[in-house]
Amino acid sequence: MARLPVITGFGGINAAGRSSFHHGYRRLVLDALPQDKADRTLQSLSALMGVPASEREYILNHTLVRKIEAGWFDTEAIPCNKPMPLAPAEDVLSFVTRARNLPEQLPENWTVTEVEKGRVRVDMRGASDFLVHTTRTSEVRAAGQLPTGFDPAALYASRSHPRGLQLSVYGASDAIQSVGIGWETLLSAVRPDQVSVYASSAMAQLDENGNGGLLAARLGGKRVTSKQLALGLADMPSDFVNAYVLGSIGSTGPSLGACATFLYNLRAGVQDIRSGRARIAIVGAAEAPITPDVIDGYATMGALATDAGLMKLDGVNSLDEAAYRRACRPFGDNCGFTLAEAAQFVVLMDDELALEQGASIYGSVPDVFINADGYKKSISSPGAGNYLTVGKAASLVREVLGDRALRERSFVQAHGTGTPQNRVTESHILNEVAKAFGIESWPVAAIKAYLGHTVASASGDQLVTTLGVWSDGLLPGIATVSEFAADVHQSNLGLSREHREIEADAALLNSKGFGGNNATAAVFSPSATRELLQARHGKAALSDWQGREEQVAATARAYDESAIAGRAEVIYRFDHNVLKGDELAISDTSIRLPGYANAVDLKIDTPYASWLSSK
Repeated sequence: MARLPVITGFGGINAAGRSSFHHGYRRLVLDALPQDKADRTLQSLSALMGVPASEREYILNHTLVRKIEAGWFDTEAIPCNKPMPLAPAEDVLSFVTRARNLPEQLPENWTVTEVEKGRVRVDMRGASDFLVHTTRTSEVRAAGQLPTGFDPAALYASRSHPRGLQLSVYGASDAIQSVGIGWETLLSAVRPDQVSVYASSAMAQLDENGNGGLLAARLGGKRVTSKQLALGLADMPSDFVNAYVLGSIGSTGPSLGACATFLYNLRAGVQDIRSGRARIAIVGAAEAPITPDVIDGYATMGALATDAGLMKLDGVNSLDEAAYRRACRPFGDNCGFTLAEAAQFVVLMDDELALEQGASIYGSVPDVFINADGYKKSISSPGAGNYLTVGKAASLVREVLGDRALRERSFVQAHGTGTPQNRVTESHILNEVAKAFGIESWPVAAIKAYLGHTVASASGDQLVTTLGVWSDGLLPGIATVSEFAADVHQSNLGLSREHREIEADAALLNSKGFGGNNATAAVFSPSATRELLQARHGKAALSDWQGREEQVAATARAYDESAIAGRAEVIYRFDHNVLKGDELAISDTSIRLPGYANAVDLKIDTPYASWLSSK
């Protein structure tokens, strides 16, 4: 019988703060929260940022999308090299330098003479090309940066890890501890190969400690380090979680799907649990793209909201802080998206294991749908695939929960990038699907308005925000727009600038990635999930689960209290219980590993075994 993938823990970090226990979500709707929840949100942020919770204005001004701060890079003076051909004013141009600074291959028009030990004179006849160190000003000064003062590298022995991997360690650790059940306890309940980890970045690690440093080192006159290539790989977020957070020997195989990467990984975890290949799946994504080079690349494509574009939209000659805060304007008059950084992880269990362990149930993911676009005019242009994924997800909600649940008790987390093209194409997709399924006013959220575009992690942001919506009943409004653009299709959509109270059984998380990577996940609420579990397992099983869940929830809350007090530790186990081959007990039916309660079963359940049984 197919198993239902149940969400039993979640965690991570983005521009709104820590994700677990809905803290990041509540930063988005802070002004609509009861005072006690608003205060607790500020306390959580104060622990991350290292400032008193009473510094409310400082905390608010240094979270979400905002002007790029000096801790990232100086937008007014980005180091670069400018080509400058030089030719002698007379017959010869002479200069003195250290011998070690000469190129290995001397230009043919150079004559080198030693003037003293270690120093030489170069006589240059004719022209030569030089690179002159200078600086440039960034066209883009807004980004979704992590809360100011939060430094993931300071939380563990990061050893020059790229920032994306630092975020992965923090995000996975936060998610695991949010479950409220010790990892060793969970492992003892399953075979060690019944755990899956799927996590990645979309763009790989592009800062100085990863591929960015690798590719720029020689051009910048530096040496490549031994870590840059290895740690720069896009699969490293899952590799780090396996090796240093969980010690997992189960299935792994991170997926990449541009802006839909998190949903690609989520589908892999969902499929493993539905099929029984895994009983626990850790799913996530991490991206740290706020670097001058990445911003320059997207800006050159015309994809980002530049300072000039924002000023033209608003009819002003300068940008104040408020304009930077409103850089991303989904479904409004806009000029591009806003880059951001984040890591998001969720813990999935099969429904039977979740009930047995008394795990808290935050929702469930019955399926994730992925379709390509077919033939394309441009690799970045949209196509037909997203109509298919949204339609399939809507149909699944109707088939499982009923027509009323889809038409009256569902909402959409739109991709909502803030580009002119997205506002037209995605609104048309959602509007047409709503018409087809008889949805009169489909509530739509677009949280990139607050967080920016975290690329691989973008759908992870959508998922943890959706869990917050079910907890507090508030759907974030698209507050950065003054009004919705005239070319947005919205006859059957419920777009709102204001936060709205909502009761929903299901949500669709939609993502449209470069290259035609379209994905839409159907996610069920905690109440809808419990209704399904009761139908399958019976009232008695649910009653027994509730008794066990109380203690698990209390343990999870204790972790939250420690984190708010600044005492929670990141899980990072370097050189911990490393296994060697001669320590394994191997037979033809199983392999037993030291430190794991259960052996790996080598009996393979395959449909092909009977094909030759007649021989």
